[in-house]
Amino acid sequence: MERSDLQRLSKDELIDLVLRLQRPGKTSRTSSKPPSTDRKERRERSKPGGAKPGHEGKARVMSDRFDRLFEHRPCECPCCRAALSEALSAETASEHETVDLAEAHPIVERHRRLSVVCPACGARVTAPMPGTVKGTPFGPRLHAVATYLKTFQGLSYERLQRALADLFGLSISQGGLMNMLRRAQTSFVPGRDDAIAALRQARVVASDETGVRIEGSNAYQWVFRSADAVVHRAAMTRGAIVIGETMDGHRPKVWCSDRYSAQQGHADAGQACLAHLARDVAYAEEASEHDLPFRLRLWLNRAFALAGTITTMAASTIAAKRRALERSLDDILAASTNCPFARDIQHKFRRARNQLLTFADWPGALEATNNACERALRPAVIQRKVTNGYRALWAAQGEADIRTVVDTARLRNGANPFQTIRHTLSA
Repeated sequence: MERSDLQRLSKDELIDLVLRLQRPGKTSRTSSKPPSTDRKERRERSKPGGAKPGHEGKARVMSDRFDRLFEHRPCECPCCRAALSEALSAETASEHETVDLAEAHPIVERHRRLSVVCPACGARVTAPMPGTVKGTPFGPRLHAVATYLKTFQGLSYERLQRALADLFGLSISQGGLMNMLRRAQTSFVPGRDDAIAALRQARVVASDETGVRIEGSNAYQWVFRSADAVVHRAAMTRGAIVIGETMDGHRPKVWCSDRYSAQQGHADAGQACLAHLARDVAYAEEASEHDLPFRLRLWLNRAFALAGTITTMAASTIAAKRRALERSLDDILAASTNCPFARDIQHKFRRARNQLLTFADWPGALEATNNACERALRPAVIQRKVTNGYRALWAAQGEADIRTVVDTARLRNGANPFQTIRHTLSA
């Protein structure tokens, strides 16, 4: 803004401008900005690294299994130089490990069809084409490795092509990789459908979404989470229609999400993510001189304490603590203030009033935050930053299916992602 532009402003407009400039900047603690934006400030205030005085050292945990065992016996006594026979009994003094990776190289099988001349009639007979060489030349383990690196390590096609060449000596074109991944994705459709069926029977559902780029346009990666399933969906819209298509008429008892309008009204009751509100309160506390944001922060701390220990409490204790929280919140929301920051955060709590303590009605089944969905979306955020999005819609939808099967298996039995991919592709 030039000097002439400032001279044309009225007194009230100048006051508003100065007040806006005096507002503190938002950080990851006070907004949804990623922690990477705070890096410079954290670096300037950081303490020296390394262990602190009195810190108890930790050693690497020994492996559960080993491939070879070497036992080292002393041959001579260092005191008297007497020989120590191998017949002497020995006990283990300590154990140590060396760990390395086996040499990785592709296993190439070449099938050669032979033809012979029939001695009876003179016809040339050629062996039939073996079934193993029909279709793709790449095996299920190679499909699994490529799928894992592309989906869960965020490699672009170019970096995936280079990684396979450098690590395994495999030369595969980017088009070949694309065809390989497209073939692999079809194997995850049955598992995706099973996860969606489980989601449509859930009583408690949580959801969230994040932006992605698909075919050069802004799109969204959605996630839906229940006790038995995690469902990912890639969609070109952020509207409630995605929830409607996913749930197909099923209405859960309670829905946990942020306060975005498209996430509202899909269940009998709702739970607002208290972590989102805590960030808003932190910003209001920095920007405002009124004590109302401070009182809300203390209230949220009590709510988080209840959520963290709710599974250990009796029903009567939970009900008493909830009533105390509700009375305290009523007093805070009834307080008058002239500070715009305090009024804004007060208004946010009023709008979400009926969705703040729903978790107390579902001990152990409903969380007070939506952090689980945000963690499930983190790989999609990393993929967006590393590769800048998807070239085609089928790629985004296929990766969503893979994440659905892998995250659901991890939710149910803690399965290893790569092993889940291998099992799915080999089924």
